[in-house]
Amino acid sequence: MSTPIVTLRTAAPRLLSVTAGVLVTLGLTVSLGVSGASGAWAADSDGIAGAPSAGGGVDQSRSRFSYQVEPGQTLQDEYLVENTGTTVQAVTVYATDAFNADDGSFALLEGAATPADAGTWIAFDNGTNRIQVTLDPGARQVLPFTVTVPADATPGDHAGGVIVSALSPAGQVTVDRRVGIRLYVRVKGPLQPGLTISSIESSYQPSVNPFSGETTLKMSLTNNGNVSLGADTVSQVRGLFGIPLSGLVDQEISEMLPGSSRTVSIVIPGVGAWVYLNPHVSLAATVDEDALAAGVLPTGARNSDLFVVPWAFLLLVLVGGGTWLIVRFSHKRDATQAAAWIEYTEAEARRKARDEAPAEFASR
Repeated sequence: MSTPIVTLRTAAPRLLSVTAGVLVTLGLTVSLGVSGASGAWAADSDGIAGAPSAGGGVDQSRSRFSYQVEPGQTLQDEYLVENTGTTVQAVTVYATDAFNADDGSFALLEGAATPADAGTWIAFDNGTNRIQVTLDPGARQVLPFTVTVPADATPGDHAGGVIVSALSPAGQVTVDRRVGIRLYVRVKGPLQPGLTISSIESSYQPSVNPFSGETTLKMSLTNNGNVSLGADTVSQVRGLFGIPLSGLVDQEISEMLPGSSRTVSIVIPGVGAWVYLNPHVSLAATVDEDALAAGVLPTGARNSDLFVVPWAFLLLVLVGGGTWLIVRFSHKRDATQAAAWIEYTEAEARRKARDEAPAEFASR
């Protein structure tokens, strides 16, 4: 029976700014979600660390491997791996491809998956994109590697990552500690930044207060260009003649790799049930602050028509109208009864006056 594998996130001291994100599961090695980092350093007894290297040490000026190259070009770089624990560690360093996970995060293929793009462009000294080294406690080693871009590589961004992985036993399971650094290779040629809202739909959630409902915008975004892009969005609900019916809602969209798609939901609060609603969203593409410039970035806007039955408002009108009718009927009934009573009392007064009049007047 094979020993199950646990993939864990490793901790990081202040030496480096950001820890690479590692998904955690039991009995299964899963895709590795990675944030831009200049390294991720473990603090436990079996810790490992990896970072871009320069001059035999950590290159603090880089948060990722990022290159701008010609098709067919070859360049050299190096990766530093360190055993930060107290036991001997046999580690595997390998390159692989990146993709956007379902939640939109940057992720890397599972260790057993075969890369097909940028992950295949990396070769270590053994001639492959995977190399194994054994490190004593506290030892570090610089691993030179070559980036060879195919002559027929398409222009634009190709994303991947370099991972260091160490397996160590932990009771009945084996722990796989993995640290990843992002890899971006931009192949020179025509850049076509493209980020479009391919579809949009909206829904309305009423509230007890007819002027405080929520409108939810659900839009499908597609990066149909060849540059990795994020976006800033601004949403608002408008009514007839473009009259604003809500405040502005800002939401940031994390980086989308070329060819990826994502569904994004935006909630706009404080919207009254004004029968006709026109939710609107505008989008301005962005690039990561550590990414290479991509020229003029695209913008876009979409809107959706939404018809809402103002049930709460109608209920208030119905209750108010019913109350007014009841009060009006009550007042009319009281007035009728009062008039009848006055007429009755006056008739009684006249009758009593006749009954009490002297006989001679009565005989006349």
